[in-house]
Amino acid sequence: MDPQQVLSYGQQGLYLLLMVAAPLLLTVLVIGLGVSIFQAATQIHEATLSFVPKLVGAVAMLAIAGPWMLTTLVDYLQRMLQSIPSAIG
Repeated sequence: MDPQQVLSYGQQGLYLLLMVAAPLLLTVLVIGLGVSIFQAATQIHEATLSFVPKLVGAVAMLAIAGPWMLTTLVDYLQRMLQSIPSAIG
């Protein structure tokens, strides 16, 4: 296995990580921004007011995008495991 292959596998892994994590992170980011604007406008600074909507949004996004995330990760793992013989020999 040459260094170019290692870099390629690492790059594919990082890209997959970003692609799989993006829906969840963007959902929590948008909800957090909305709650922060609401808190600033109403001057209500309750810690649970920012935590609970993020949690509900994250669970909802996992319910929606979870099967796609799992399928994507399993496909990547299968490709990596099947490429081991060609990488060694």
